[in-house]
Amino acid sequence: MNLKDKVCIITGSARGIGESIARRYMEDGAKVVIADLDLDAAKDTASRLSGEYPGEAIGVAMDVTDEDAVNAGVAEVIDTWGQIDVLVSNAGVQIVHKVEDFPYSAWKKMLAIHLDGAFLTTKACLPHMYKAGGGSVILMGSVHSKEASPLKSAYVTAKHGLLGLSRVIAKEGAAHGVRSNVICPGFVKTPLVEKQIPEQAKELGISEEEVIKTVMLGKTVDQEFTTVEDVAEVAHMFAAFPTNALTGQSLVVSHGWFME
Repeated sequence: MNLKDKVCIITGSARGIGESIARRYMEDGAKVVIADLDLDAAKDTASRLSGEYPGEAIGVAMDVTDEDAVNAGVAEVIDTWGQIDVLVSNAGVQIVHKVEDFPYSAWKKMLAIHLDGAFLTTKACLPHMYKAGGGSVILMGSVHSKEASPLKSAYVTAKHGLLGLSRVIAKEGAAHGVRSNVICPGFVKTPLVEKQIPEQAKELGISEEEVIKTVMLGKTVDQEFTTVEDVAEVAHMFAAFPTNALTGQSLVVSHGWFME
């Protein structure tokens, strides 16, 4: 299973989990698109990774909530490399509030980035995958695609929704050789999660240490955070898997935080 010369778009990949997936793909010789809202950061990451790994990388501006911006970014990829083999819909944010205090504007923002973003990028990429006779769509879910936590109503709703979207993509894409999967990480210590620690401590009235020990890692088997490398390995497996055997499936990567 390898991704040599495969063209892979990864949204939200200027840093964090997305960047780690880009690294793993490029180690395998892939051509990676660092698609990010921050074009300068995307270009910087693409330039840095191109100097470290055998694959190639370019930076592309992409606001995943804007259909025109998504379509323009995908068109730029086609103009550059002529194909799209893998999409990793990874862009995401986190906003925490109790349901009764959750601003509607923040609710809509959360669903737009996670759900609309997955839909719009998939919609733009599928015609190119269909034309080529195959491809892989990978949506970045969460343990919260399977479970719920206080303060995360919008996030949990969005991440649950990605499971349904992926299953539809898998059924519609099968005739065209396109597979679809969802990765469901546990708590990965990225800036997104680090930002939640003081926020949750304040909302829950506990210490930051208790947030880490009890809320984030209390259900794991080893009290360890999931790493970006853990997630990248699963992203590589789904992208490079040679048959339809796993299409429509999700995989939890959480050190046992959630088991099924």
